[in-house]
Amino acid sequence: MTKLAEQFKQGADHAWQSLAEGWRELSARAGGALTRFWAAPGAGAQSGTPSPREEGRLPFGGWAFMASDVFDDDEKVIVRIEAPGMRREDFNIELDGDTLTVWGEKRSDREIGRGHYSVVQCAYGSFRRDVALPARVRAEEARANYRDGVLRIELPKAEAARAVHIAVRTA
Repeated sequence: MTKLAEQFKQGADHAWQSLAEGWRELSARAGGALTRFWAAPGAGAQSGTPSPREEGRLPFGGWAFMASDVFDDDEKVIVRIEAPGMRREDFNIELDGDTLTVWGEKRSDREIGRGHYSVVQCAYGSFRRDVALPARVRAEEARANYRDGVLRIELPKAEAARAVHIAVRTA
């Protein structure tokens, strides 16, 4: 192999490793935010013409990001999920052990008339999002509210999960 070919191969290997590392980092940071959306039945019925959803496919591929934060302190766990364009009635929330499940349907406010979308980055349809909680919580005292496109779920910690300060004494 010539010196130029060897340099090219090393450069290509380095570029590939760098790209692979970038994808691994992106996957690790955003993997939890990926949410599967399913076609909502009758999504295009209002316009009289079948939508891509009615044809059995979603224009964005069925996967979308629903960014979330999980905040944990001594007293509670707070889960925030960004879900713009929805109503509080669109959400269902369930707690099973240490997994919080949020599911619902994000409806499309389709533009009516002639034309087509050239970019579709918003997700619509039924979705389900599972969030692993960092501590045991008291489900019966949980509260949820939806404001300004953010679903906020506050879960008080169970007594056994709360941090306890232990003072150090001299002997």
